[in-house]
Amino acid sequence: MNLYDVIKKPVVTEKSMHALEEGKYTFEVDTRAHKLLIKQAVEAAFEGVKVASVRTVNVKPKQKRVGRYTGFTSKTKKAIITLTADSKEIELFAAAEAE
Repeated sequence: MNLYDVIKKPVVTEKSMHALEEGKYTFEVDTRAHKLLIKQAVEAAFEGVKVASVRTVNVKPKQKRVGRYTGFTSKTKKAIITLTADSKEIELFAAAEAE
């Protein structure tokens, strides 16, 4: 598995935005990725970043319904990344702020 395939996208929710103030970043990652692989992928993708800890959450699929048809959402995995005090911040919204 390539390191750049591990991180899929940042999770942008109200709870994850409050965690940014504490230096915690939340990403959706590949379901097969383990903590060491996630740490290596974050440090490779963002320059000047050192990861202190990685916490993972397996998100179970939820049942959804459209009319009379039922189905399930896909299962995902989230990783909550805590950075060291001497590492620089990750710019998640640099392109949106530039416009």
